[in-house]
Order: sequence, then C-alpha cells, then structure tokens
Amino acid sequence: MTKFVKGNEAVVIGALYAGAQGYFGYPITPASEVAHKAAEYFPATGRVFVQGESEDAVAYMLYGAAAAGCRALTATSGPGFSLMQEAISYMAATDIPTVIVDVMRAGPGLGNVYPEQADYSQVVKGGGHGSYRCVVLAPGSVQEMCDLTMLAFEKAFEYRTPAIVLADGQLGQMMEPLRLPKREAEPIDTSAWATQGTAETRRNLLTSIYLDAPAQERMNVALQEKYARMDREFQRAELYRCEDAEAVLLAFGSCARTARTAVDELREQGIRAGLFRPITLSPFPIDALLPLADRRLWTVEMSAGQFRDDALLHLAKAAAPGRPATVPPIGLIHRMGGMLIPVKDIVQTVREAL
Repeated sequence: MTKFVKGNEAVVIGALYAGAQGYFGYPITPASEVAHKAAEYFPATGRVFVQGESEDAVAYMLYGAAAAGCRALTATSGPGFSLMQEAISYMAATDIPTVIVDVMRAGPGLGNVYPEQADYSQVVKGGGHGSYRCVVLAPGSVQEMCDLTMLAFEKAFEYRTPAIVLADGQLGQMMEPLRLPKREAEPIDTSAWATQGTAETRRNLLTSIYLDAPAQERMNVALQEKYARMDREFQRAELYRCEDAEAVLLAFGSCARTARTAVDELREQGIRAGLFRPITLSPFPIDALLPLADRRLWTVEMSAGQFRDDALLHLAKAAAPGRPATVPPIGLIHRMGGMLIPVKDIVQTVREAL
C-alpha cells in the first residue's frame, strides 16, 4: 500500500510500525507536523501522546518512558534539540534506548524555519556533556524518513543508546509516495534492564551518577567499547556511479538529492562524477569512503563545513600504523541561512576545478 505524505508524517508512520508506545513532544517548525500527526495517530491506535510544556520536560518524559522499557520518541528542531541535550547525555550514560528526530532549521539562535544542516556537529558529536555519542541516521527521502525511524528503534534497543534521525527541513516538509511497511516490529523483552515497578525488574538499577571515580571511569570505558562495536558493525552508505569517478560529491539528506542530479549532468558533459551518501553519520561510514580517497572530493552541504570537517577527521583517523595517512583535500560547496544549493552551482564548481 502506498500513501502520499510529508516526510514528517512518514516519521510517525515509521514509529507506529516500529511498535512505538508513546510520543512526547513540543511543536517547533519545521518539525511540527510530527507532533500533529502523532497527536492524531497515537491515541487512535491505543498509544500515548503527551504534549509537554517545554523541550526540557519532553526530554525527561522520554527518559522516564524509555527507562521503563517503552519504545518512545520525540521530534524537534535545532533550538529544541539544544534544550534536550542534558537529558540525552543522561540517557546515553544510563544505556537507555530511545529515538529523537531532529528536523533541522537555519541557525544559529532562533534563525528561521528554512532548511539547513548545521545541527550536524551537536548531534553527531554528542553536543551534551561527557564522552558520549549516539546512533545518528540521515534519511534522503520521505521513504527513508519512515524506514530509518524504524531502523533507529531497532538499533537503539540493540545497542541500548539514544538514536537520532537527522533530517533537514526540506525533507520534513516535502511530499512523496510512501510504501507502507509490511508488518509491525515484534515486542522486545526489556525485563533484564528496565525499571517497571514489578518484582521481576526490582533488581534493575539505572543511574548515570557514580560518586566513586574508578566506577565512573569503568562506565565510560564500557561506553567507548560499545561505540567501537557500533563502528565495526553498523556503517551504512550509498555509492552512486563511483566505480570510475574522478570527482566524488559527498552529501547527505536533501543535499544528496541535488548532488545526485549534478552527478548525472556532469556525466552528460563528459566528467566522470559520483556520489557518496552516508546513511549513518554516527557511526561514520569510513570503510566505504576510504577507497575513494584518491579522487577529487567535495562536500555539498547546508552548513559552514561541519560535514566536510568530520569527513577529513575520519580520513585522518583511518590511517593505520605503518601506512601513510590518507587525507586528501576536500572542497566545500555550500549555502547557509536556509538557502538551497542549485544544481548549476555544483556543476560549475566541479567543472572549473577539473
């Protein structure tokens, strides 16, 4: 079955099929339709919808529900995500699985409601306090707004960590056909760690405070070991026409759609171009990028270069002992402030460079 929906509505549909039991939200443009549709669909299917009085309140409602083993989510945009980061840090430290959708708007400050991708650093790098990070997925279509929300729940519970779906306002507001999932996810047994007020879960303790320094260090070491396992097991990327490419565009979200069109136009003009689209921003799909490190590279992004800087960092870190570092220069094709990037600007930049 296919339905014509906005990306924001597709998030709610994905959450329902993922077995989400509760939505806790505070509306903010351009993510508001997530809360609107959750308010419609969740009660209608016997699930919980609560509109909190602030993003802080919502984040701690999410914390409580997830600590009880419930599959729950919220959605927000940049200013709201900033307010949620204390609770996200607590959830990461406590190994609590939950899903947060960030539909990015222009910043900094209040900015405006047009699309941007400048939440990248605070989301991918774990913008709260402490040495933590989350699973971060970057959809590139309305279909993926649904599918990656479902995957976010799966991985959040597999790794017991917050998982974030990072989209931009363009994806949240655009409408496309959505193929509905074939079946709902199976229930998950959380009795081994959740705190549900039952005899079976009475022994479980969820805390992020350790007044003993060695115990605090052990908790941090365990987190880093979990992140290393995520890096080994869960890298996802899409490569388009990269086999013989001399020029490769790196882009995620709606910018990847524009970059894909630019690749086709460059090919028509005799320039062998390709597209590298990360689907997981954390873990970063460095294994798929490394073989392309000898090509001419550009990032296409709606930020000042946050994604480019991260790609450079991962290429540098991938250098193994006894092997020279593979850190090619990466060009930057970008707009900010809610301005979209025209295909012609990408094509012109690559043509002039080659």
